[in-house]
Amino acid sequence: MASSSQADLHEKLAAILGICQKMNSERDLGALLDLMAHEATNFLDCDRASIFLLDRQRNELWSKVALGSEEILRFDARFGIVGQAVLTGNPVNVPDAYSHPQFYTAIDDQTGYRTRNVLAVPVRNQSGQIVGAFEALNKRIGAFGPRDEAALEALASHAAIAVETAQLIGELRRNQDELAQQNANLLREVESKYSTHGIIGVGPKIQQVVRLVERIRDSAVNVLITGESGTGKELVAKAVHYTSPRARRGFVALNCAALPDTLVESELFGIEKGVATGVQSRVGHIEKADGGTLFLDEIADLSLAAQAKILRVLQEREFERVGGNRTIKVDVRVIAATNQDLEAKVQDGSFREDLYYRLKVVPIALPGLRERPEDVPILIEHFLRSSASRLQREPKRVAPEAYRALLAAEWKGNVRELEHAIEQAVVLSSGPEIQLSDFPSLAAAVVSAEDASEDGRSGHFREAKQRVIERFERQFICEALERHRGNISKAAEEMGMYRQHLQVKLADYGIDATAYRRDR
Repeated sequence: MASSSQADLHEKLAAILGICQKMNSERDLGALLDLMAHEATNFLDCDRASIFLLDRQRNELWSKVALGSEEILRFDARFGIVGQAVLTGNPVNVPDAYSHPQFYTAIDDQTGYRTRNVLAVPVRNQSGQIVGAFEALNKRIGAFGPRDEAALEALASHAAIAVETAQLIGELRRNQDELAQQNANLLREVESKYSTHGIIGVGPKIQQVVRLVERIRDSAVNVLITGESGTGKELVAKAVHYTSPRARRGFVALNCAALPDTLVESELFGIEKGVATGVQSRVGHIEKADGGTLFLDEIADLSLAAQAKILRVLQEREFERVGGNRTIKVDVRVIAATNQDLEAKVQDGSFREDLYYRLKVVPIALPGLRERPEDVPILIEHFLRSSASRLQREPKRVAPEAYRALLAAEWKGNVRELEHAIEQAVVLSSGPEIQLSDFPSLAAAVVSAEDASEDGRSGHFREAKQRVIERFERQFICEALERHRGNISKAAEEMGMYRQHLQVKLADYGIDATAYRRDR
């Protein structure tokens, strides 16, 4: 008899061990709860088993209603036999559920299930803290006995570890998914910002640049961008990169003019440890850009020695770090930019001709802002919005006098100078409207121009210049209205203006938007 009892105990221990191994191998919380319920039901020979988890913030116990169900049962942790097990920390074995004062009949009413007897044991984590309860319902033969209590307590002790592990893994997966989503959102934002739509302007010269960027979007050819300082060479380089198949790899920028000759090679190619005292191994910009794009700004300032090594990278797709002898293979696209005349530098021998032609596979020449006056109004409105957003200020408008001065300015620093002027004015202005006095350098230039030349020739020049600007602006507005069939809101959106601002312009120029409306 004793031998039979001992064999039965061994069998139960082996069964518990097998269940624990299954629980510890399941990492999904929902699937784990189903597994526990299924295994405990079979092991205890009962109708149903559930594990309830304690929500301390809401002081509620919750569990799945049935195996495979997504429905969640929640109730106050102070009620019911399961609640008693959680509150007391002791097993609760009830042979006749409806005769027990703690039996919570509302659950049967809610689920439609008829409970005869109940066994509930607390579930503790490794710190001894109660985190829920394991419940078994309706022993198929008789009622739950002491061995059933011991068996369910053994399962509960392992259940807590499995649940905590599944919850931790679930949280890590959620965090991973959230980070992946954030990275995807950031990439879409960057791609949108530096796509061709990020190049602001509707004039023919800037649109020619946009079309060229779109034409080379599927290629990996090297690009040479030329243009005056402030014309947006890096912006165009990013547009080329982020509209290409290399968009998901690195865009690595290096300003060649900002580096002394002694550091150019180590910045480009990297350096090996021990080349000099205290020097640690460092990856260079070319290696960082592997699979992506290397943007070399102000490339005309590179020394001839550095130019030769850049040429080798373009030809052989390989290089060595400074102080190293290991050849490193790379797949890198080079976009170079300069505000200097590289052809003249080739002629005087300060820039390698072979490198010049290696870089100039696709040349992109950016126009100065004075060559695209039609884009100034759009740029003004764009920088007003972006500056207000960046500085966390309310959007502002420009007073007519200041607006005319902005249109008439020469902008020798091109788009960058205009952007800085707008941002400065947004900071300096105290009201909702930016005045001419909020543009210090612009106001000074206007005063200087008004005081110049007693014979009035400067005044005649300003008047003539203003007439040209107004004529172009009028034509620009009319074309936008024509495209949008007199819809002021859509025309304003295309031009990067507020609707109210465009309405002021329409009144100033005597333009009737209704004249452009026609049946679709």
